[in-house]
Amino acid sequence: MYRTKIFLMMISVCILHAAQGQTQRIQTPAELTGHRFLTLNTVIRVNQIEVSRDRNAGMDERDRHTPEYVQEFRRAVETGFPGARITWAFSWLALHDTTYNYRKIRELVAGYHEQYGDDVTFIPGAYFANAYNSYEQVNRDLHEGLAKASEIVGGGFRPKSVVAGFLAAPNLQYLAEKEDIHVCQGTIWSQFSIDNQDGDGSISYPYYPSKEHFCKPAQGKDDFIDCVNLDGWTMDFLAARRDGFADGYNSRMGVGPIETIAPFGKRIGLSEMMHTTAIHFDSGFELNGFAWVTNCWEICLTDSRYSGIAYSGVADWLDDVRRRWPDTKVITQGEFGLLWRQHYRDNSFNYRFVERGSGIGGSDFNRQIRWFMNKDFRLALIRNWQTGSQEDVIDFTRYDIPAKEPQEMTRSWSLLGEINQKQTRPQDKPAPLNRLPEEYRQIIRRIYPYLFP
Repeated sequence: MYRTKIFLMMISVCILHAAQGQTQRIQTPAELTGHRFLTLNTVIRVNQIEVSRDRNAGMDERDRHTPEYVQEFRRAVETGFPGARITWAFSWLALHDTTYNYRKIRELVAGYHEQYGDDVTFIPGAYFANAYNSYEQVNRDLHEGLAKASEIVGGGFRPKSVVAGFLAAPNLQYLAEKEDIHVCQGTIWSQFSIDNQDGDGSISYPYYPSKEHFCKPAQGKDDFIDCVNLDGWTMDFLAARRDGFADGYNSRMGVGPIETIAPFGKRIGLSEMMHTTAIHFDSGFELNGFAWVTNCWEICLTDSRYSGIAYSGVADWLDDVRRRWPDTKVITQGEFGLLWRQHYRDNSFNYRFVERGSGIGGSDFNRQIRWFMNKDFRLALIRNWQTGSQEDVIDFTRYDIPAKEPQEMTRSWSLLGEINQKQTRPQDKPAPLNRLPEEYRQIIRRIYPYLFP
């Protein structure tokens, strides 16, 4: 009898510890400043690019979306960074598919909200909603998709954010004013000549978008959309200055597995992912007072089916981040965006970044790039640090002048400024700062006088 009581007590202790382990989550800090943040999103879909409710522009991916893959991915995240909270985004078809796999996946992800605190939301148009749908249709999709996500989780649940790839200003305004959602992953910083939509011209850290253009930070109260606009995944600034695949390099290389682990293998790929992470978690943290890295690791990126990318890669990256920067907060993008919104009530930010290349892919080892991003403009300076050459301006994009989004369905949604980093126009030729027109120099000098001798 005594042994039985001892045995039952031990079982009770084990159950208690297991329950405590499940509920021991990373605490969201009360303040934005002084912290490093990492947000991780994943996408569940039926077709590769579901450009509308009944049309797709890619392959069928049903065999890449199974309950087993979903469970494997979530285990990898928890292994790499225990207590992490991530964001799950369902496409329209994935929300409504009645086959066993998708019903089970929705059940699993709803359980992850309870178990881990994950957010569950909707992705309209599979990254490219406005390239294929009217503003009105995107709003209908957002309304019904978000309602379906709430229904899946139950208990009065409401998503904290939306994953969209790109999302036009009228739709961001709709999210804020009609759906009471104030965080959206609605820009992919520097994307140009890749995939089905272009959107270069924004800044890479959070901002309140203008009613004129989703890439433009709001300039004042009349121009203001109360929906924090977030980047899709953090990119290597040196790689990102290229036009698409110019010079044989992928301009989207950074923390994304498709551009790192797939072409270079896990060892070199993870090295580049950590290099890009360090741009923000080391010097970026010192310059800006906080740091943010974001990534999207799609469920379709299974080990044997997509160039050897394994879910173990996300575990390895998260584990490396945890060991090197143990204070990192891995929270949902909605939580991060709302924390930023609590700190910044308007676009009074002034972001600065500096990078020396990794030597991997388009991240030139002998180059140093500096970025300056504020409400009025963005500015990029590059030089060869080995030869000690002077800096050249490769991007100067003004936000204090009118902008306009396309009025038709097109892939071209970029906001190309006076000089654009992709160098696709004659006016984009790099130039020393002191050779810019005096008007431009005065604008830059007003905020960064130390850049001029």
